[in-house]
Amino acid sequence: MSGSVKSYAAVDLGASSGRVMVGRAGRDSLELVEAHRFPNRPVRTPEGLRWDVLSLYAGVLDGLKAAGQVDSVGIDSWAVDYGLLDADGALLGNPAHYRDTRTEGVAEKVWATVPAAELYAATGLQYAPFNTLYQLVAARSSAQLAYAKRLLLIPDLLTYWLTGEFGTELTNASTTQLIDPRTRDWSYDVAARLGIDLELFAPLRRPGDPAGWLQQRVLDETGLTGPVPVTTVGSHDTASAVAAVPATGERFAYICTGTWSLAGLELDAPVLTEASRAANFTNELGLDGTVRYLRNIMGLWLLQECVREWGDPDLGELLRAAAGVPALRSVVDAGDAAFLAPGRMPERIAEACRESGQPVPGTPAEITRCILDSLALAHRRAVAEAQALADHPVDVVHIVGGGTRNALLCQLTADACGLPVVAGPAEAAALGNVLVQARAHGVVGDRASMRQLLARTQPLVRYEPQGDPAAWRAAEARLAGR
Repeated sequence: MSGSVKSYAAVDLGASSGRVMVGRAGRDSLELVEAHRFPNRPVRTPEGLRWDVLSLYAGVLDGLKAAGQVDSVGIDSWAVDYGLLDADGALLGNPAHYRDTRTEGVAEKVWATVPAAELYAATGLQYAPFNTLYQLVAARSSAQLAYAKRLLLIPDLLTYWLTGEFGTELTNASTTQLIDPRTRDWSYDVAARLGIDLELFAPLRRPGDPAGWLQQRVLDETGLTGPVPVTTVGSHDTASAVAAVPATGERFAYICTGTWSLAGLELDAPVLTEASRAANFTNELGLDGTVRYLRNIMGLWLLQECVREWGDPDLGELLRAAAGVPALRSVVDAGDAAFLAPGRMPERIAEACRESGQPVPGTPAEITRCILDSLALAHRRAVAEAQALADHPVDVVHIVGGGTRNALLCQLTADACGLPVVAGPAEAAALGNVLVQARAHGVVGDRASMRQLLARTQPLVRYEPQGDPAAWRAAEARLAGR
């Protein structure tokens, strides 16, 4: 293992913004700075909601130029979405957005061929209407899919544009509902029964694998001096974020917070029971043969949408006001698909409270408190049920990602779970991205060493549970209609 310090560009694309971060990693040091941040604004076209992937690629190039000379580049992004390429490698239109309506009603058609229980037993993936499998079935009769010769998930598409090399990174592929989490290979039977051509996918890659070199035209545009390798990382941003959980043992739960909350455990093997399916837990793949056993919760999307509707008020003032609102006055199901689409979020939350016979939050502070209480309650349920379903008890909850900056949410999560919460790092996905590159290049050691380095170098805040646990039990019962 090298004792030198090297620089790595982490391209980290979220659902609302992208960034290029530069990480400097050594055996005893880890620093991260932002080189460039850019918006990720989907566009509603006559065909539906689409990602402006050309703008994203331009942001990546601008970010690499701002980053300066680096020893490697890695890319992670959100999951499930993809671009289709023709026989010449040209993109066939902008990729569809997972919030597009084209998958409405598709799951029932899929289940008529592969029943939901069989699908879960084969792939371990929770039901979500936007899983790649449902998107491909929805697109079955489209001209684009008919002409397509290659399908690349979003980070793989951008890697292809940078390097000219095709690949399908495994942690992200595991979100397609076309991977068997036991074999860590394609679920050939599921694909065959649904008429999905797996030849569209490029060969599988794993975190740490080489992904090619920046092409000369990319070097010319960014001002970088070659050769610069591109390294495969956990290209699903949650896989990179979980890699950056600064845990000191195995008895931990994690919550990756941002637009979504991904709450669960890191396991050695998938949990494919019917009880697990009924609880809507997913088995996605992580670093080094691990399984990310987790539940998707709507996350800070609820608050982001409300803040947008309110004209972007000062978030600090809003959270201070929310802290003064009585706790658990009204709660909603933060996993309810009714909150998936954008628009009218404050009204929809108020309607959900009214329909369940609870006090209706009216002010921004009341709605914000309702959201944060509801998220903490959803975190509580996910952490408790994951432990029971996987027979894997935990002593601490690690919160990573953007939600670590929300002290009220972190404290409420500790209160709800009845467990200490360790919050940080905020830029977990980018740090995990950097560390996998650094490990591939011999700068840092194994996964445990990576986590020890994070714990030594990153600012972490610990929250101890407070208040009456009975209040959370009562709120949970109220939400369940008991």
